[in-house]
Amino acid sequence: SSQMERARFAESGLDPDSPEIVRLGELVNQIMGMPRHLSQHVGGFVLTQTRLDELVPIHNAAMVDRTFIEWDKDDIDALGLMKVDVLALGMLSCIRRAFEFIETNCGNSYTLDNVPGDAPDVYRMLQKGDSVGVFQVESRAQMNMLPRLKPAEFYDLVIQVAIVRPGPIQGDMVHPYLRRRQGREAVSFPSPKPPHDPDELKNVLGKTLGVPLFQEQAMKIAIVGAGFSATRADQLRRAMATFKRNGQLPQFRAEFLEGMARNGYDPGFAERCFKQLEGFGTYGFPESHAASFAQLVYISAWLKCHHPAAFAAALLNSQPMGFYAPAQIIRDAREHGVRVLPIDVTVSDWDCALEGKELRLGLRLVTGLSEKVAERITAARPLADFRDMVRRAALDRGAVERLAEADALRGLRLDRRAALWEAAAVEHAMELAAPITEAAPQLPLATAGERVVLDHAGTGLTLGPHPLALLRAELARRGAVSTLDYARARQGKWLRVAGLVLVRQRPGSAKGVMFFTIEDEHGTANLVLFPDISQRFRREVVAARLVIAEGRLERTEAHVPILHLLVRKLEDHSALLHGLHERDGDTWARNIAHADEVLRPNLSPDPRVKRPQATMALKQPSRDFK
Repeated sequence: SSQMERARFAESGLDPDSPEIVRLGELVNQIMGMPRHLSQHVGGFVLTQTRLDELVPIHNAAMVDRTFIEWDKDDIDALGLMKVDVLALGMLSCIRRAFEFIETNCGNSYTLDNVPGDAPDVYRMLQKGDSVGVFQVESRAQMNMLPRLKPAEFYDLVIQVAIVRPGPIQGDMVHPYLRRRQGREAVSFPSPKPPHDPDELKNVLGKTLGVPLFQEQAMKIAIVGAGFSATRADQLRRAMATFKRNGQLPQFRAEFLEGMARNGYDPGFAERCFKQLEGFGTYGFPESHAASFAQLVYISAWLKCHHPAAFAAALLNSQPMGFYAPAQIIRDAREHGVRVLPIDVTVSDWDCALEGKELRLGLRLVTGLSEKVAERITAARPLADFRDMVRRAALDRGAVERLAEADALRGLRLDRRAALWEAAAVEHAMELAAPITEAAPQLPLATAGERVVLDHAGTGLTLGPHPLALLRAELARRGAVSTLDYARARQGKWLRVAGLVLVRQRPGSAKGVMFFTIEDEHGTANLVLFPDISQRFRREVVAARLVIAEGRLERTEAHVPILHLLVRKLEDHSALLHGLHERDGDTWARNIAHADEVLRPNLSPDPRVKRPQATMALKQPSRDFK
């Protein structure tokens, strides 16, 4: 193994010279670069003039009534056969479920065709970057783009979907488009030398303010601007569509640049256009594709805006999908005024459901509980008591423990601890002709911290206080502010911000820059880690669940402020979560008040003042963040 790998193993507490670790290093090297998954479509079909089985062997797939052919898509393409892929989008299932909730609860019948269009309140919501759960625009990058682009009509969403993509980013087309849209740069169109029509690219780039954003525009520039024939342009399209880093695209470079120069186009513009073609080769995005996706963006945003409870329930019932876990979906719904009711074996179905305007969590959120067991519980209702449920739903101890851990038995007058006590006797009680009754023991009530820990273990979420609310005083002693203070801080302010790590991203188009989203009881914060920082704090980047990030705030004042913390130091404080069960709910409010007292003196403008213990960590950075 290389020195780098040896250092990584040693960093993790492993002996890089032990035979097992040496062998592990060799095996890891062998699988580096291999595909992680097959990335198949759910289906598709091939159209032929004669019978398909006369052309190619057809095999039975593992699934019943599914078949596949031996050739891959490139073979089919080479033979000129027509192939149609069938994509699966989880959002389509989510939208259908939301429409069903609305019809049942309100009587309004919606389809993809009749959702009211161009609703101003939907665009106002999107312009704020308020898009958790919305199709395609819920990533951190999209949330930051929404207040800059300020979509106000449907075609803006088509651009919004296409602009946060490797093609426009790699071709440096994003900033010119935003400057033109915001009126900070005049809209102009590259023009060729005579005798070419000076407006030939105006027709191609008119809708996008003179900046190419879509795959078709890049193709038309090759034909109109670089003089490619239709056949040659189609070969270029095929080269772009291979999605391979070592594809055929480079062989077109000289021809493209020479063609643009011959027709009198600016070399810098030609170079950016070809870079964009290379970006499209990683992920092609034609305008028609963006328009189809924008339709689902608008419909999902309309549902979130006008029917937040139905949308949240539909999202939860369509998991796994999208960017956020159920905990964040539920938190966001509550912030939008939705009352969320806990899982309860006496009323919860497998799926989450609406009870009037309230969202009832479903048994699907109970960790480790199967749908078959849930169906037996719902079929056994009404449930007289705990033993009646166990007997008629034929539950084993494992299933009862899962329900108890999720605190789903309160409808049967059992809190979590009492339910776990009862669960311990389940298998034995089933064997007795007449169950033995005994007085229930007096078990101590769980602390708020224990409830939070057990809620997360049982369901992956909690309707009680956020874990960081219980740790606020301790985090304050470590010099960390909340995301509330982070959101209020001025441009250039040095901060220490604490949060649970929700999302780690390192997009291919970001040149090694890593983006974190962290969360506390007040909201989220966005962290930016440049490659040198993510390497220096690699262990924290990979493993930490609770971090304190230290750095400088970058604040872009727009219609909605866009905030990033440019991180210089990352600390792993996950160990605090292990002691969470000891935190008592009675002191929760006092903890928060105490946190404010501890933090206020530390929010001085100069990061080196009043914090001598942190002077080294907070000294001015050696590099310019801009």
